[in-house]
Amino acid sequence: MGTRRTLAAVIATAALAGLGLTGAATATAATAQGSHSYVTPSECRQGGGTPAINEEGNYCKGGTHNGEKVD
Repeated sequence: MGTRRTLAAVIATAALAGLGLTGAATATAATAQGSHSYVTPSECRQGGGTPAINEEGNYCKGGTHNGEKVD
């Protein structure tokens, strides 16, 4: 009975550790992907959007860069 409890505790610990590692990898990937948070006006146009430079926030409207900040 004691061996079963120990084994269950080891398995539970390993499962929780695995979930923690998965979460850390996801957070790292999301950070790396979001490192380039702005586009140039020409990149916005090339992606099919319109740079809304005079509007609040200076963002790209439409296209593949929709919602990204224009700098």
